Amino acid sequence: MELKRVCAFYFSPTGTTETVTLTVAKRLARELSLSLSLRDFTPPEARAKSPRFESGDLVVFGLPTYAGRVPNVLLKYLSGLKGDGALAVPLVLYGNRNYDDSLIEAKGLLEAGGLKAVAAGAFIGEHSFSKVLAANRPDVADLALAEQFAKRVSEKIKALPSPKAISPLTVKGEEPLRPYYQPRDRAGVPISILKVKPKTGAACTGCGLCADLCPMGSVSRENPAEILGVCIKCGACVKRCPVGAKFYDDEGYLYHKTELELGYERRAQPELFL
Repeated sequence: MELKRVCAFYFSPTGTTETVTLTVAKRLARELSLSLSLRDFTPPEARAKSPRFESGDLVVFGLPTYAGRVPNVLLKYLSGLKGDGALAVPLVLYGNRNYDDSLIEAKGLLEAGGLKAVAAGAFIGEHSFSKVLAANRPDVADLALAEQFAKRVSEKIKALPSPKAISPLTVKGEEPLRPYYQPRDRAGVPISILKVKPKTGAACTGCGLCADLCPMGSVSRENPAEILGVCIKCGACVKRCPVGAKFYDDEGYLYHKTELELGYERRAQPELFL
């Protein structure tokens, strides 16, 4: 079957999703001798118009998992996606707990927009709340597996006579989609962190990097300590501040972070679907 290009299309506030998406996309482009196009829709201005793809595109679609689902702030943007029969490889990254229904949801969004999923994968990235949960992942082993996965996907595509020959892809997850994961204390009482926002310490130099990094455009450039809009707890401002000035001190947030670190120490493994 004839393809024109590979497109890496991703949302990645802390860079973990970007790393895996680009690893897969670059290997696919190399294996299939195609050009590579990058479309990072992390900045808010990049989501001004819903994306459109063409029938000759192979889209490697990377999303983080937030509370077991696709981030809800992206749903309106992604619901306008147009694929025109393009092929797709949905990928999700999760912070070592579980990806729950994020992969099946991502696949469903692509297919609703007219793309055809040919393969899919769930990988692990350092948790947005923590520096120890899945620390430094995706690591060398993860990226080696991503390379192998891309090679297998390319072999599958080369063997296809036409897009019509693609069999429906089955991935792990439930439909109807389950609710977003709800953190709870040890007595089973729900913990709400939806309105929690990061604080800014005295070390802040006012460089404005956090304002540039915020995928919601919620950090004031004039006063980086001021959060003007929604905080999705992506971790970008905390993890990437050069002087470590951003932090969370909410009791519920810190309790949930600790419970995750204690409860999910094992090394979760990527899951691949072809």
